[in-house]
Amino acid sequence: MTSLPSSTPEALRVVNLLQERNLLPPGPIPAPTPCLPQDLQKINCNPEVFRSTLTSIPQTQSLLNKAKLPLGLLLHPFKDLSQLPVVTSSTIVRCRSCRTYINPFVSFLDQRRWKCNLCYRVNDVPEEFMYNPVSRSYGEPHKRPEVQNATIEFIAPSEYMLRPPQPAVYLFVLDVSHNAVETGYLNMVCQSLLDNINALPGDSRTKIGFITFDSTIHFYNLQEGLSQPQMLIVSDIEDIFLPTPDSLLVNLSECKELVQDLLKSLPNLFEKTMETQSALGPALQAAFKLLSPTGGRMSVFQTQLPNLGVGALKSREDPNQRASAKDIQHLSPATDFYKKLALDCSGQQVAVDLFLLSAQYCDLASLGCISRYSAGSVYYYPSYHHAHNPAQVERFQKDLKRYLTRKIGFEAVMRIRCTKGLSIHTFHGNFFVRSTDLLSLPNVNPDAGFAVQMSIEENLLDMQVVSFQAALLYTSSKGERRIRVHTMCLPVVNSLSDIFAGADVQAITGLLASMAVDRSVSASLSDARDAMTNAAIDSLASYRQSVLTIQQPGLLAPACLRLFPLYILALLKQKAFRTGTSTRLDDRVFAMCQLKYQPLAYLMLMIHPALYRVDDLTDEGALNINERTIPQPRVQQLSVEKLSREGAFLMDAGMVIYLWVGRNCNPNFLTQVLGVPNYTAVPQNLYLLPELDTAESQRTRAFIGWLRDQRPFFPTLHVIRDESQLKANFMQNMIEDRTESALSYYEFLLHLQQQISK
Repeated sequence: MTSLPSSTPEALRVVNLLQERNLLPPGPIPAPTPCLPQDLQKINCNPEVFRSTLTSIPQTQSLLNKAKLPLGLLLHPFKDLSQLPVVTSSTIVRCRSCRTYINPFVSFLDQRRWKCNLCYRVNDVPEEFMYNPVSRSYGEPHKRPEVQNATIEFIAPSEYMLRPPQPAVYLFVLDVSHNAVETGYLNMVCQSLLDNINALPGDSRTKIGFITFDSTIHFYNLQEGLSQPQMLIVSDIEDIFLPTPDSLLVNLSECKELVQDLLKSLPNLFEKTMETQSALGPALQAAFKLLSPTGGRMSVFQTQLPNLGVGALKSREDPNQRASAKDIQHLSPATDFYKKLALDCSGQQVAVDLFLLSAQYCDLASLGCISRYSAGSVYYYPSYHHAHNPAQVERFQKDLKRYLTRKIGFEAVMRIRCTKGLSIHTFHGNFFVRSTDLLSLPNVNPDAGFAVQMSIEENLLDMQVVSFQAALLYTSSKGERRIRVHTMCLPVVNSLSDIFAGADVQAITGLLASMAVDRSVSASLSDARDAMTNAAIDSLASYRQSVLTIQQPGLLAPACLRLFPLYILALLKQKAFRTGTSTRLDDRVFAMCQLKYQPLAYLMLMIHPALYRVDDLTDEGALNINERTIPQPRVQQLSVEKLSREGAFLMDAGMVIYLWVGRNCNPNFLTQVLGVPNYTAVPQNLYLLPELDTAESQRTRAFIGWLRDQRPFFPTLHVIRDESQLKANFMQNMIEDRTESALSYYEFLLHLQQQISK
């Protein structure tokens, strides 16, 4: 490289982190664009669906090792898309050798032959592919939709089915112990199901069933022709059997009135219960028996530590150790019962979603396995209570609506292929790895993310580009077998500076977070923390030694990695990994679940929240969406220095949004947005902004509404004043500041510099 400044791309501009303090861009950070020829980049896969930690792939493993950056892919394969080309064809064109689906990055040798971009085999173009259904023309295979779109969905012919496609089957398993009834959650679940029963994805074959449990298991006979639902109790939890196997899972359209009757009466059935025990394990066994013949989705609602029958657990949390700076114990399951059952479920195409609503320790580290290995998901509502915690109730209601009505795929498998020479060695997310590269997903939902780590097995010497393809085969809720295929193409480079120039700092952070969760469980939390710090030290040391031509003092980073140390520090202070700050064990484990499961876009806010000043919102630079004006305030650094007593600040932390109101806040904001005359009149537990007919109120609500609309779960809003209980949570997200147990951002930079210049 010459030393002329004009020859350095922006990504490699040298930044001295100790001097340049205002590094945060004012708005969202886009994924870097790979250095590809324009025609290839134009049709490349959307980075929200498929992105790599390195947008320039090193030619050799030794070059990758030298860069000290992790190589991996982050996927959001079933994401809701506004435009998705769907192709119905009796022949799906695939490589005869490696089974790659034809895609925009194959090459046509002539009209009759195409060369696979993953294994380089030359294949024949089938006769049917010569005709283009879009342009209705013949003889232009390169113009077919399969070769024009990096994301496409096929409606599959019968050879893609092992059995007739299964119907949509939904089984609800509900904790009805005294503790559960006390929270009031049952009313909300039943009401939400009544409201959304006609919006459940499915067709005329859809089936539904219910199991409730305390110290015994209760089934509900919903057979057509009964005048009301019939409750059947099985009290021998050591030997679970199905009392009337044929009428417990029923056709929803034929038995809708009975189902509605049951939903209306369930909350009152257990109103006066004194049952305190919880036989969750036996209830899950019963549900598994019921779903095994068809497959489907099991939705489990649990409010306490299961203490009866198989899978019973004891409390493992020592509240005195919550703030320990030592290693955290009990991050791994106490029993293998839940994992084993999940694998049985996976084998029968059953996924289990767990809704945990509890004020007490529930051992999520053990219970979570039931969802993790069956490709389900975990929802967690700590301290849920219908009266004492209205913000949680609102969140639960909104989440349930999304959960019940969103798209769902059944009996799915996903395979990720890459160009010869590259190999995948570790997967992250909720699934079971069936063979070396096949993920079993009994259900797939549009909100689940996945990640994989890769290595370079054979040198990519004569290659300009490599490709990656994720194929998801699933049954739609309407009983169609479909295949969604995403293909991404990236350049191959042979210099360290090019590798660094293509680094995607957010994707790297997301992958490292998943790796660190695994490390915490397999080794220890302190090991995981060291590994994250070392990732920053090693990559910046490599950059300094091997890429920088002129040595200069300071902590130097290429512009594309300027936020890397900040993100690593944010991870070290995140609930999943922090030490020395009181953290409930279930909260920590749930944060770990989220890091492994959430797609990158939502994950980044959980790692590094966005802070905005909102008492002076204007329409300058605003977005206009559906006739609404959405203000776009700048993102501020996460430091108390940025707060002002005269202002109001909104912190978006992904699952929760805080609105901090300064003691001397602009009176205009108090009256026009919060609807109160002065600071002391701000209510303590405000979680809804009043709908005032003022420009300020409309702007603030439009901005919060826009933030919420960008994600598939519902973040609660908490208005924070000086004496609010939640003020500590807000302040803990001030990542750049020091605490008794953690370094400030500046101190962390000095620590990195010291290690690098050793």
